[in-house]
Amino acid sequence: MTALKTAEIDRFVARPDPAQPIVLVYGPDAGLVRERVDALVKASVDDPSDPFSFIRIEGDDLSGNPSRLVEEAHTVPLFGGRRAVLVKAGSRNIAGAVEPVIAAPSRECRIIIEAGDLKKSSPLRAMCEKAKVAAALPCYADNDAAVARLIEEELRAAELTIAPDARTLLVSLLGGDRLASRNEIRKLALYARGQSRIEVADVMAVVADASAVALDGVLDAAFAGKPAAVDAEFAKARADGSSPAAIISAAIRHVANLHRMRLAVEDGDSADFAMQRGAPPVHFSRKDIVGQALRLWTAARLVRVMSQLADASLEARRNAPLAEAIAERALLNIAMNARRRD
Repeated sequence: MTALKTAEIDRFVARPDPAQPIVLVYGPDAGLVRERVDALVKASVDDPSDPFSFIRIEGDDLSGNPSRLVEEAHTVPLFGGRRAVLVKAGSRNIAGAVEPVIAAPSRECRIIIEAGDLKKSSPLRAMCEKAKVAAALPCYADNDAAVARLIEEELRAAELTIAPDARTLLVSLLGGDRLASRNEIRKLALYARGQSRIEVADVMAVVADASAVALDGVLDAAFAGKPAAVDAEFAKARADGSSPAAIISAAIRHVANLHRMRLAVEDGDSADFAMQRGAPPVHFSRKDIVGQALRLWTAARLVRVMSQLADASLEARRNAPLAEAIAERALLNIAMNARRRD
């Protein structure tokens, strides 16, 4: 059995195959992993709050008692009914505890293993992908099409539509984490309650502003020529749920605003006046670092950066698995070139 494809995963999560009672859910999108695990639990037991029907085990605990998992799998529920065990994989290898369950699976108990981003060489992933009685569900960051489907799903439930340009903007701001994306859409739907359609202004008011604040650190570090800070701030932005596509889109908007301000400076305006007239105006807490960027970059060099970021955006869309590396590389290149005089 190989890892399931996206369409197969959705069908499996909705109706888990009884012939595959062991399910490994893994990947870099922690929100999507959690969402699919929760759906599998609901589909596998009648009452997840019943301690006789649903058992949680920390993966690290299995290293000291590997036989516990197979024992739990074959325990008969006290009052009958369906049963499930959720194992949350930790830092230790639990393949040794999972192997006996694969060798002797229980058709009355579903084993759900929640894991992070596992490499192909991971013993746990390799074992589950090869076993006929197991299903491996990879969870990668949503691409634009998946984000668009998520938007339609949530807004349909809220009885709202969205303008095409607003949808395009919203897609660019989401995608790093499924739960974070879903929460942002629901927040937007709540904001638009009473309207029939969501417009660009609504997205800017609710989602774009929050995204921009979360990304100020990495963008300011890049254009002020601070590569070391870019590393830290990029990691923070990703941890906060900003997708690579959203980071690149924010960088494009940021460089466009810097270009506008730099043109004003080159026409004789003071940097302070140019920052006040920015779109949006620069917050007072960022004036020093944005002023530093305005001193480092000419309008002509900023135009070249716009083109480079547009290329990075296209490359990231074409190579979704490498999108994070592409986005980080683009910002590091900006930071390293900021102090050049060419």
